[in-house]
Amino acid sequence: MNAPQIRAIAAAVLAGIAPEIDLSTVSDDEDLRDALDLDSMDFLNFVIGLGQKTGRKIRDEDAPRLRTLAGITAYFSETAAKAP
Repeated sequence: MNAPQIRAIAAAVLAGIAPEIDLSTVSDDEDLRDALDLDSMDFLNFVIGLGQKTGRKIRDEDAPRLRTLAGITAYFSETAAKAP
């Protein structure tokens, strides 16, 4: 997966959680929870949705890495490189 694909997946997942969200207004290093006013349940659902859309199991301890678009891109780039 490349960065635009990962960003599109994140946007699709967020659209299912909060359809009014416009991900294009968020910079790559901005905390999604703050920028999009996501509460803890919304963020948890976002992480679960990312896992479902990508087919990758996201460990609980990896969730903090998914707080920014840059972090999401790095995470899925790294896990794709490790996938068999």
